[in-house]
Amino acid sequence: MVTTAAALPRTRAPRRLYVGLALLAVAIAAVGFWPTYFGPLVAGTAVKTPIVHLHAAVYVGWLAIFVTQTLLAATGHVAAHMKLGRFAIGYGVLVIVVGVLTAFARFALRVRAGEVAEGGAQLLGPLLDMLVFAPAFVAAIYYRRKPDLHKRLMIVATTSLLIAAVGRMQFLGLLPARLLWVHLIWTAPIVLAMAHDFWRQRKIHPVYVLGLVVIVLEGPLGRRPAGQSAAWQNFSGWLATWVT
Repeated sequence: MVTTAAALPRTRAPRRLYVGLALLAVAIAAVGFWPTYFGPLVAGTAVKTPIVHLHAAVYVGWLAIFVTQTLLAATGHVAAHMKLGRFAIGYGVLVIVVGVLTAFARFALRVRAGEVAEGGAQLLGPLLDMLVFAPAFVAAIYYRRKPDLHKRLMIVATTSLLIAAVGRMQFLGLLPARLLWVHLIWTAPIVLAMAHDFWRQRKIHPVYVLGLVVIVLEGPLGRRPAGQSAAWQNFSGWLATWVT
């Protein structure tokens, strides 16, 4: 998160809120990826391609930067917050590039294994995630001198990345209405921020409303029918011809 010294909010309660939301994002990622990645990695049994390890490292790095920036803002370390923010801009671009490269690398592996339809279906999700993260991230940079917009856009951008973790929470399959739980956990940082806005100001910032709508539309409710559409299947089939 990048802000100016003069623009940082004076009250500490909203600052503490964003630290909590950042830590919640870390917790969601850790719980979601522990069985399939972090647990095996710690045990030394993780067998993944190099691009998957790179993807994991970059995304963990993004969460680390996000938590650090919220802590710096909350504790009044403005100069360090702004300095790290300049680095975070370049790092956000890295998140997008690695996200897209990983999606296509995994798609290529599926195609070469003869799983063209499954590969095409799995390709759509990460690309949609980047189509949400990238505009929110760019807007956050553009409005970095307007902290009310900037910090909310950063919450939306980071929350959009959590769907992969929530989708791997196998225990949700034991609960009724699994899809509802997926959306509740995935969007929790935004929903809690909206609740905080309403509690303090009796209104909800439009950035949260727009971000929540976009995220829900691009999530499982939207990507499943889109992935099964003839248009996407034809397009992904055409892409498959380039990697066979």
